[in-house]
Amino acid sequence: MERLIAVKNKITTDKTKLLRNLNIYRFQDKKIVFTNGCFDILHRGHVEYLAQAAGLGDILIIGLNSDSSVRRLKGENRPVQDEEGRAMVLAGLGFVSHVVLFDEDTPYELIKEIKPDILVKGSDYKEDDIVGADVVKAKGGKVVTIDFIDGYSTSKIIEKACK
Repeated sequence: MERLIAVKNKITTDKTKLLRNLNIYRFQDKKIVFTNGCFDILHRGHVEYLAQAAGLGDILIIGLNSDSSVRRLKGENRPVQDEEGRAMVLAGLGFVSHVVLFDEDTPYELIKEIKPDILVKGSDYKEDDIVGADVVKAKGGKVVTIDFIDGYSTSKIIEKACK
C-alpha cells in the first residue's frame, strides 16, 4: 500500500505544493528537467525517451495533456486511456518525480511556472519550435532534443490493433 501511495503522490494537483517542492530542489542544487506529452499508450519508445530525459538531471517533471487537451490535439477518439490512468502509469516509473496535468494545448504556462533547468522534447522538433524554449533559455537553461526509437508510436499501436 505504501508504494501505491508513493506513486499517487507523484501526481501533482496542488501547484502551490509543487512550487514549494521546486524551491527545495533548487536549494539542494538539483537540476530540474521538464518534458511533456499525451503519453496515451505508454510504450518502449516513451520509456526510453523519458529515461534519457531523466538522466539529464535530478528531478524529472512530466507535463501531461488532460483528456480535453488530447482530444483537441489528436481528435475525438483520443485519448485511449483517461488522464488519471495515463498519470498513474507515468508516475509508476521510478525515474519520474512529478506528473502535472495541464488543460491548455501547450505547456507554455506550466513551463513559465516550473522554470526548469532543462527542457526536453523529441528530435522531431526544431529548438526554435519548442514551446517554452524561450523561457528556459532566458534563465540560462538548456533545451535538449532526444531521438525517438523507430517503429514505436501510439498511433501505430492503435492502427495495428484495429486491423
